[in-house]
Amino acid sequence: MSYSNVLTWASLPRTQRGQPLVLGTDPKGRKLLYTINNSVIIRDMEDPAISEVYTEHSIQVNVAKFAPSGFYICSGDQHGKVRIWDTINPEHILKAEYQPLGGPIRDIVWSHDSQRICVVGEGRGKFAHVFMMDTGASVKGDLAGHTKAINTVDWKPTRPFRIATGAEDNKVAFFEGPPFTFKCTKTDHTKYVQSLRYSPNGEKFASGGFDGKVFVYDGKDAELVKEIGSPAHKGGVYGVSWSPDSKQILTASGDKTCKLWDLESGDLVAEFNMGSNVEDQQVGCIFVGSRLVSVSLSGFINVLDPANPAKPTRVIKGHNKPITRMALTQDRNSLYTSGYDGTITVWDAATGENNRIEGKGHGNQVTGIVVHSEKVYTTGIDDTLRVTDHVQHSFTGQSVSLSSQPKHMAALDDEGLIVVTMKDISIVRDGKIVGKLPIEYEGLSIAANVGHSEVAVGGADNLVHIYDLTGTTLKEVTTLEHLGPVNDVAFSPDGQFLGACDGNRKVMVYTVPGWERYNKIEWGFHNARINCLAWSPNSRLVATGSLDTMIIVWSLDQLNKHIIIKNSHPQSQVTGLVWQDDERLFSAGHDGLVKGWTVKFPASK
Repeated sequence: MSYSNVLTWASLPRTQRGQPLVLGTDPKGRKLLYTINNSVIIRDMEDPAISEVYTEHSIQVNVAKFAPSGFYICSGDQHGKVRIWDTINPEHILKAEYQPLGGPIRDIVWSHDSQRICVVGEGRGKFAHVFMMDTGASVKGDLAGHTKAINTVDWKPTRPFRIATGAEDNKVAFFEGPPFTFKCTKTDHTKYVQSLRYSPNGEKFASGGFDGKVFVYDGKDAELVKEIGSPAHKGGVYGVSWSPDSKQILTASGDKTCKLWDLESGDLVAEFNMGSNVEDQQVGCIFVGSRLVSVSLSGFINVLDPANPAKPTRVIKGHNKPITRMALTQDRNSLYTSGYDGTITVWDAATGENNRIEGKGHGNQVTGIVVHSEKVYTTGIDDTLRVTDHVQHSFTGQSVSLSSQPKHMAALDDEGLIVVTMKDISIVRDGKIVGKLPIEYEGLSIAANVGHSEVAVGGADNLVHIYDLTGTTLKEVTTLEHLGPVNDVAFSPDGQFLGACDGNRKVMVYTVPGWERYNKIEWGFHNARINCLAWSPNSRLVATGSLDTMIIVWSLDQLNKHIIIKNSHPQSQVTGLVWQDDERLFSAGHDGLVKGWTVKFPASK
């Protein structure tokens, strides 16, 4: 028995209105580094479907930066802790862990020799600290110069060493060292200083603030060289980044634009208008090698081309909120995932290329997805069933109002749908509710045996309710007892079995239509509530995903054998599973990641 993780499609960066997003890149200029929740994402910008995820922080991570050597990454979290870990081994072995500040870390910078690290943020009267990477010992000196939390820091990449910081006291502070001593403050900004970066050659540094202004200073003595634009943006500047040749500056702003500036002349080289919605505010930018990259408030990662500023050459989409449901198209070439925020993403199952479904959708949590040949149906806690065009990747505007909050949905056949809500079970055809059965229990999950008359509903009353469907009429025929709420039910593709999983960590397989227990050997190796269940196309394997971060694959041919994938989504519950074929499985979780697995049972004797 074996399994392997064959793909990881990364979540988008975590964004927050009014907060700049700090981005990082590797020395080779190929990978983008950002954070979301407890995770650090290392994303290949040549092929964004390739990514690595570091999940060893126990709380929200705010910032991560590569060492100039490329061998280590330092990441800082909400509690002021930093972890230094290697980039060479797939396990990302921890080198050191320190607590330099008493509050959230907002920015990190390495010295050019990769030996020292400076972190800034909030603390108990302390906003910055410089320490040795190997030992954690403090570097002599004092970075006192601000009266409020520091938002941004950078280290002159050439000797003599200098450190510059920007803070919520609207000031830029400048330090010489080591040992680091305060040299001066610059008071050109009139609002928070949000981003400050040295040019790669060390000759200049630039600062951007919420006043929309960008100033360029001499890298050695901090003398003001010039202001870029007047002002550079109509909204606050969230990010500044230098081109590799130190001749251009990229800026990102809350006015929904990014701009590329020529340093020598101060002229605007290109302006990128990113849209007109709030989600189009630009909260961060960086040069990844020669690529110009920005991040929108929506979390979308934009690749910009100065020669064609009207439209990004590429927009990387996905989720930055927990994934709630997932489903495959009938040809198994496309995968749909829905987010806790109501967004729906369609993925190419072979390449990982994705697109966000456009138009007015649910606007909040999606509770069910069913894919037919050309249409995708979703239910959400806005008490509606909505229709998406699979070809156009947009909501059609068609919707069905339901009697109450829907909990789950299943396909009846190529056209029909069946939905369990808080109050009833509804049958939907041609955009209309054609049948309805009130229920007195809370339904949590629903499945229909396509081509047959059986319907199963998992309830919070610890029962699976079995119904017979004739036309548009449902009649309850029996119930199956569990010891916990039945969170998911699914009929096998061949229609001969029903799988059910519950909050008591048990998986039951029943024969159809006799409703006898098929797995007499108890399947109960999860450590917490089981959320989802999926059948392989050949109806011989069952996969379950749980709150305990594990996926377990069970075999109907070898009832006493199973494959456990521990920490399949580290520090995140598994919320969705679908099989692409009899050996390949997709999973999704609250971490916003989609993962692909190969699983193989040995042939039964």
